[in-house]
Amino acid sequence: MKKWIALLTAGALALSLAACGTPAGSGTSSAAASSETASEVPSEAASETASEATPAEKPAEDRSGAPISLPDEIDSIAVMAPSIAETVVDLGCGDLITAIDTQTEAYALEGVPAGLPAFDMQAPDTEALAALEPDVVFVSGVSVIEGENMFQPLVDMGVCIVSIPTSSSIAAVEEDITFLAACLGRAEEGQQIVSDMQAEIDAIAAIGETVTDRKTVYFEISAAPYCYSFGEGVFLNEMIDLIGAENVLAGQEGWLSVEEESVVSANPDVILTNVNYIEDPVGEILARPGWEGVTAVQNGDVCTIDNKTSSLPNENIVQALKEMAKAVYPDLYEGV
Repeated sequence: MKKWIALLTAGALALSLAACGTPAGSGTSSAAASSETASEVPSEAASETASEATPAEKPAEDRSGAPISLPDEIDSIAVMAPSIAETVVDLGCGDLITAIDTQTEAYALEGVPAGLPAFDMQAPDTEALAALEPDVVFVSGVSVIEGENMFQPLVDMGVCIVSIPTSSSIAAVEEDITFLAACLGRAEEGQQIVSDMQAEIDAIAAIGETVTDRKTVYFEISAAPYCYSFGEGVFLNEMIDLIGAENVLAGQEGWLSVEEESVVSANPDVILTNVNYIEDPVGEILARPGWEGVTAVQNGDVCTIDNKTSSLPNENIVQALKEMAKAVYPDLYEGV
């Protein structure tokens, strides 16, 4: 069972850049400042704004480059990825969500209405979803398997499907937010979210640039014996660089299945983990056979990072960035 959970976790993260992460037993779900701002917007205003946006203001292509024709009025939204669901809520349109995916359901995200019909993002019951008559269905890259969008039958039925492939950089995440805001007629709100997000990132980066003796970091997203991590081309790698540290796997690309011996050989100064499917991921690493000589283990510099905010590529990655900064350089980022 543990092998299945570990592989499922790693697979989901690799497919979605943690766009969907591992919902079961996820870490804390405290809302970012942008979430709090969105929650203050009355639901009536959210509905009105989304409905009043004119076709000229809305994108003609989705983030995959496919042509889309968004309806003049959007009163019903189906969201098939938790990363997208959080942004819809933060834009003040959570009340418009009428259907979700099973991972969003498992996360029990704040601002998403309870009791909504939930669908498997990789094997959806498209007829049942079509029967709900959503004005638009937002999907992520996780729903594209071997080049085929699992929601294509809905396109054939005339339903507006908007694809937002999982982004691999912070800049692309910000573009996703701006795009989603434009789709929902919430451009100003989207601009504010991105502006707030970038201000916090810039503050972290300014401190990170002062680091002269950069610590090395190993970030584990699936525990032994099925260790999984990432190299370059993943937003988490960019975040490690921003705080003034260096990913021990930076010489490799994408999501990686990792041999334990390679981590031991790399001898990281700090180990971060967002594993949430075992009881004590930090204790497991500290007691891991053969790792006792690793500097991070010897010094007890093994820290947990919230699974949700480090897994879902949206505005809330800023919260994970702060956690990472404080874990690696607690004195330097004490006031952040």
